[in-house]
Amino acid sequence: MYHEWIKVLNTSLLFRGINPDALDTMLNCLNPVIQRCKQREIVALYGQPFHGIGIVVSGSIALTKESYHGDRIILEILNAGGVFGEVIAFSDSKIWTITVITQEDSCLLFLPQGKITGNCSSVCPAHNLLITNMMKILSERTLTLNRKIEHLSAKSIRGKVSSYFLDMYRQTGKTVFAVPMKRFELADYLNIPRPSLSREMGLMRDSGIIDFNGSSIEIKNVFILEESIR
Repeated sequence: MYHEWIKVLNTSLLFRGINPDALDTMLNCLNPVIQRCKQREIVALYGQPFHGIGIVVSGSIALTKESYHGDRIILEILNAGGVFGEVIAFSDSKIWTITVITQEDSCLLFLPQGKITGNCSSVCPAHNLLITNMMKILSERTLTLNRKIEHLSAKSIRGKVSSYFLDMYRQTGKTVFAVPMKRFELADYLNIPRPSLSREMGLMRDSGIIDFNGSSIEIKNVFILEESIR
């Protein structure tokens, strides 16, 4: 039943180290709910009952929240293999604390909370590894949140943009990289008005700090980027 997604699921951190045969057995044990969604469809809504840990098996989604002023803030974009809802699953909350929106036509699997955080009826040999992987995902989520706080704590628009580009530079080890978001999504992620982001990036290009073409960014002066966030 789940064979078409085994290859994608094996790329997910949640199932890392679990061989395809064991993964197929585990999926039959976990019995996830399959949800096929259209582009821009709300998958989970803030305040609604939580219904399980989600995995993107095709397409992409945005994890979002709304500010007190009603502006949408993108917390993270997840592609195939991405996991969401794990923080809620390991908390006492029974409601979604984020809103999840598909970025394109997507397919998602939802794993029952009890079978991940508790004991499943049939003890899967790989279940302990699954729990270990889940702890790693929680750690990664904390690091991601800390990085976002650094971006948003910058005092200027240039500081926020510079912080994000420096983070991408450190993650990739390259001065040329692709931003995994569209321009309007990056504006929402950094909580910057969209015209202001485009204007600031244009000024940074004119100053010889960066160059860009579509989603590709080239950092030309790392030192000035670092100075911009101080």
